[in-house]
Amino acid sequence: MNDILSKYAQLLVQYCLNVQEGEKVYINTTTLAEPLVREVYRWALRAGASLVETNLSFREQYRILLTESGPEQLKNASPFYRQAMEEFDVFLNIMAPFNLREDQSVPADKAKIRQAANEPARKAYFRRTGTDPRELKRNLCLYPTQASAQEAGLSLEEYEQFVFKACKLYDDDPIQSWLEVRRKQQQVVDLLNSRQEFRYLGNGTDLTFSADGRTWINSDGQTNMPSGEVYTSPVEDSVNGVVHFSYPALYQGHAVEGVTLWVKDGYIEKWEADKGQDFLDRIFAIDGTRRFGEAAIGTNYSIDRMTKNILFDEKIGGTVHLAIGQSYLQAGGKNQSSVHWDMITDMTAEGAIFADGEKIYENGRFLFLSEQL
Repeated sequence: MNDILSKYAQLLVQYCLNVQEGEKVYINTTTLAEPLVREVYRWALRAGASLVETNLSFREQYRILLTESGPEQLKNASPFYRQAMEEFDVFLNIMAPFNLREDQSVPADKAKIRQAANEPARKAYFRRTGTDPRELKRNLCLYPTQASAQEAGLSLEEYEQFVFKACKLYDDDPIQSWLEVRRKQQQVVDLLNSRQEFRYLGNGTDLTFSADGRTWINSDGQTNMPSGEVYTSPVEDSVNGVVHFSYPALYQGHAVEGVTLWVKDGYIEKWEADKGQDFLDRIFAIDGTRRFGEAAIGTNYSIDRMTKNILFDEKIGGTVHLAIGQSYLQAGGKNQSSVHWDMITDMTAEGAIFADGEKIYENGRFLFLSEQL
């Protein structure tokens, strides 16, 4: 385990974050991820980082904060977190949950106050990660825990193997493997960036959007680990049609199933869910959520099952996903929201993507590639 975690940390530090001498590194996770944090700390110092700071949350910390604090206390956002988002060079966020449901019943009014308090830090994060080159280099990854394994329906050992395989940590040289992913996916983004109008067609889905003036981005592991997707932010008022998401949509510990959205001129006019309608209604009452911030295509065929973790599920080869809410500045997106919620649908059965009227993708595979992803 120590060997694989050292390999994981080396990949994160050297490839995903490209830590350079003199840079300041901020690591955010829970106490469960301490074994991986130790190795990241080691490799970051070897890379010459001038400062490596950590924030390790304990069990139910956020829930306790919201249930025990008054409104004035909740307005006191962490000054160090804001400083890290505004001034540090590198941000690593390691998901390592104790309990994926522990925040389900927190008071919604208090959560809203806390979100408002953190808004300056959130804006700094999106502004600095949206520059080219990135002013704030960031990566989201995962340390396998029992909670995540149970959610995926796997034993912890099986889940560890799933995560490490998806990150290519069993390969002789994971960095070289991800460079190969980058090379292959660049063929996809080169074609997508030469087109303007797109159509997603599938079971219950017929959605069109424009990416004119926007950029399709090659997600090759430098911002998410694992990765394996290409994505953009559609022109906000260009999205039209209907989309049905065949996978459960997971957000803030809630599972919403059978989601269908009807869209006109970029605005989501109607929504339905087979399960979780009340939660969906609450989300669509938040500013900016009734427009799309992302349109994407999953390309990681090593991820062959849903594990109820969006970091992995949105990358499933043969799927597409759209996110309501916050756009990506680096893609040219302009929509702003405190929410960015990815929803996924399968394209392997009768799914197709058209670009400027040409079918470029069918049944989960790109038609123009000489070598498959």
